[in-house]
Amino acid sequence: MDILWGLLTLPYAPVRGLTAVVKVIAREAEAKQYDPANIRRELEELDEAARSGDLTAAERDRAQQQVLDRLTGTSGGVAAPADRPTRRPAGTRRRPAARRDDHDRRRGR
Repeated sequence: MDILWGLLTLPYAPVRGLTAVVKVIAREAEAKQYDPANIRRELEELDEAARSGDLTAAERDRAQQQVLDRLTGTSGGVAAPADRPTRRPAGTRRRPAARRDDHDRRRGR
């Protein structure tokens, strides 16, 4: 049965191969993004840029906070920009708006 299944799904082999490559690339990018050595290097580069005068103290602090937020997954208490809407957590749905007559019916009118 496995041989038959392999023959029937052979046309999808390029898609499976591409999916595997994308997964490997994503895994490597994520590992590089969260690697402690890379984080330390980024923070040291920010300090060096601030010492040389390329960045102000406020810009350095903001950039450092962004690097640390990437590690913790928080936004540092900063609200999302108005041009980028916030997203709901996966698996949650917005409740439908109650109609006026439903509201009145609940109140006994």
